[in-house]
Amino acid sequence: MCKQFDETVEHIISAYPVLAKEQYIKGHDKVCPQLHFNMCKEVGIKLDNEHRYGHVPNSVETSIDSKVTILWNQQVRTDRTIPNNKLVIIIRDNKHGTCMLIDVAILGDGNVIKKEAQKILKYKDLIIKIQRMWNVKAKVIPVIIGAVGAISKSLGQYLSNRPVKHEIKDLQKTAILGTAHTHTHTHTHTHTLRKVLMQKYKTCFTGEITLHVAQIVHTEQLHHCVH
Repeated sequence: MCKQFDETVEHIISAYPVLAKEQYIKGHDKVCPQLHFNMCKEVGIKLDNEHRYGHVPNSVETSIDSKVTILWNQQVRTDRTIPNNKLVIIIRDNKHGTCMLIDVAILGDGNVIKKEAQKILKYKDLIIKIQRMWNVKAKVIPVIIGAVGAISKSLGQYLSNRPVKHEIKDLQKTAILGTAHTHTHTHTHTHTLRKVLMQKYKTCFTGEITLHVAQIVHTEQLHHCVH
């Protein structure tokens, strides 16, 4: 398609330059509101939409008791310039004295562990500054998912506690369906994506990709991890 690189599976599903600016980001943009919706519900924030489908995050949400604030796509203001000061979700919990910085990436399965480490290092200076400014214990929660569902062993630990507690399989479903939608929508190497998913989940593909990805999701054959 782009004729600039070898058309490997990894390149086809996550690294085509012509799709990077618009199509690949759609998976990211579906996972992020899903996380935001569940976190808001977890801390008791009343939302206009009772279902996560169609949920549009507000820039600031506050719990009923005003103890928890969730920021969406906001920069952290500091007294000196710190690079990488904008995250998808920031959860400040004044009751427990904690702050969680959540960043999300959907990318090629082979890059999951590397990207997770990069995300943690990326916000090191911001973590130190937030802890001093807000007098909280802060940490980064990297939510990194492969385009066809790969995760690191660490993700379960990151998403096991309130208010970021989340079913990993739900995020995997969203990421995979986003990948399927991209390649069905663009008619890009549809047969190759079928083959990839068939190899990973040992299922047979005929017809539209989205239908059979949904079947995989239904049978919960998504729990493969990068070792």
